[in-house]
Formats: sequence, structure tokens, C-alpha cells
Amino acid sequence: MKTLFILRYLESQDYRRRINAQLNKGESLHALRDFLFVADQGVIRRKQEEAQTNQAMCLNLIPNAVVIWNTVYMQAVLDRLHTEGLPVEEDDLAHLSPARFEHVNPYGKYIFPMEQAAQRHGLRPLRAA
Repeated sequence: MKTLFILRYLESQDYRRRINAQLNKGESLHALRDFLFVADQGVIRRKQEEAQTNQAMCLNLIPNAVVIWNTVYMQAVLDRLHTEGLPVEEDDLAHLSPARFEHVNPYGKYIFPMEQAAQRHGLRPLRAA
């Protein structure tokens, strides 16, 4: 299997590009995690097993929340483009990644007002480009 993969990789430039694109997506996810791991840089420093499990789960929860948020809003933008009749090429969608973090502030406090969120219907308004 490895030999066939290597031969295919060496033979096909398109195949190498596709693999490189997927590697870039993986690297962008690692960059997101590194960006978010402000305290302890993602290193598990607790001694008790329960505390270690809790920290590890939190280290996964935050990047997953950012990816979900980005995915929902990226789909909203695509829906808006479709509604406005603007073309969206399938090939372009392959280059999208929900692991963007330019809009995320890793410092400070986050407040989640549940009552206010329960009263909201739909997503926040999208910014015009």
C-alpha cells in the first residue's frame, strides 16, 4: 500500500496538490489550537486524573466551539451569496476552512447571557464586505 501511494504521489501533480491542501487544513487547525492555548500552552499540568481529564476536555472544547461558530456563519455567507445570485464555484469551497481565528480574542472574559440568547432568533447580522 505504501509503495502504491508513493508512486501515485510522485506521478500525479494534482494528487500532490490535493494532499498539500488537506495538510494545510490540518496545520490551520493546529494553529487555531496554539492560538487558543494561552494558559499553559496546552500542556496538561494537573496531578489528579480527574483534573487532567477536565483540562484535556476543555482544550478540545474551545477549538471545537470556534470551528462550529465559523462553520455556521460560513454557511450563512454562502446562503446569502446564493440568494443574491452570486456564483459560488464548487472548486472554491474545497479551499474553505472553519479553523480561522482572526476574529477571536483569546484574552479577557467571556460572558454567555443565556436569557438574552434564548430571546434571539437566528444568527447575528452578517457584515457587508
